[in-house]
Amino acid sequence: MPAAWQYRGRVISAEDIAFIQQLIREYPGASRRALSAQLCEVWQWKQSNGAPRDMVCRGLLLMLHRAGEIELPPVRYTPPNPLVKRQPPVAMLMDRTSIQGQLSQLQPIEFQQVRRTADEALFNSLLEQHHYLGYQQPVGEHVKYLAWAAQGRPIACLAWSSAPRHLGSRDRYIGWSAEARRRNIRFLAYNTRFLILPWVEVPHLASHLLARMAKRLSQDWERLYQHPIYFVETFVDPTRFRGTCYRAANWIRLGQTTGRGKDDHTNRPNRSIKEVLGYPLTPRFRELLQEVV
Repeated sequence: MPAAWQYRGRVISAEDIAFIQQLIREYPGASRRALSAQLCEVWQWKQSNGAPRDMVCRGLLLMLHRAGEIELPPVRYTPPNPLVKRQPPVAMLMDRTSIQGQLSQLQPIEFQQVRRTADEALFNSLLEQHHYLGYQQPVGEHVKYLAWAAQGRPIACLAWSSAPRHLGSRDRYIGWSAEARRRNIRFLAYNTRFLILPWVEVPHLASHLLARMAKRLSQDWERLYQHPIYFVETFVDPTRFRGTCYRAANWIRLGQTTGRGKDDHTNRPNRSIKEVLGYPLTPRFRELLQEVV
């Protein structure tokens, strides 16, 4: 057995494994879920909002079970996975008359955060119908915006979610330690989708929206999740795009991905390599993100 295991930033020692084994013996009739909840309570393993890190803990228990270090009770219930049978967003009828002209003619442009609102279905539908990647249900913390022109018509969609845990070029740019990254990754947001609707042709609109978004994203995020955002990032596929709007909005090229993905076990590229772009939302981003207190 190795001297210690590591899982999601936590070192699991031989003593920890012995404690888990004893916990299983003390609660012979407990389910895997109950054991996980008990272990979270004993270890005070909690999320930033105070909720137990139950799913992370269950993943740890399963890893140790598969490695032969512990023996979990049999699975009692496998809930259906709604993602397997999730229906794609329904296409909605809307005015697709061409919108052209100068940026000033669209003003005032308003942003609407639509997650958990009646207009979320419209946002999902627009991405599914008009973004080359389609719509994908986000997991974890995320926000969704519709941008509306003065004429009362939607002109763009922007989606933001939790940032990838490991991203070499970004991590080197920030200069944080592994422990600081583990503690502070929640202060980063990832621009997963950016769509200017195809019938909208207005010069400088995309960079204008990105600049406006940088001024409000942190506040909106804190309203939903009780913490701010200090740094944002995105990927650009150079075989399709040049990332001009991001650069025009002063985003910085940080480097490129390895093309391997988070579940890679071969150390060989298995997907297209993307450019990584980032933008600090505060001048103190490095100081704040490097803290480990």
